[in-house]
Amino acid sequence: MSRRIGLWHRLLAWLRPRRAHTPEHRRALDLLAAVDAGGLPLNPARVNHIARQLGLEVSVHAPVEQTIARIRAAMDRQR
Repeated sequence: MSRRIGLWHRLLAWLRPRRAHTPEHRRALDLLAAVDAGGLPLNPARVNHIARQLGLEVSVHAPVEQTIARIRAAMDRQR
């Protein structure tokens, strides 16, 4: 019976319309994809700007790696 319920939930999730990403979320996902591919952001101000658009408070003295980790956590919470 529980297998049937699990299958039903997966089917409903697959059929449910997906939310369109806002431009801020798209930029954050693109940044995370670039970092995961081995890239390193050269402009910390741009990383801070993306974080602020997501509603995070970011210090100008915060390391880029810490800001990226906070962006990743914010995006994981929204999934």
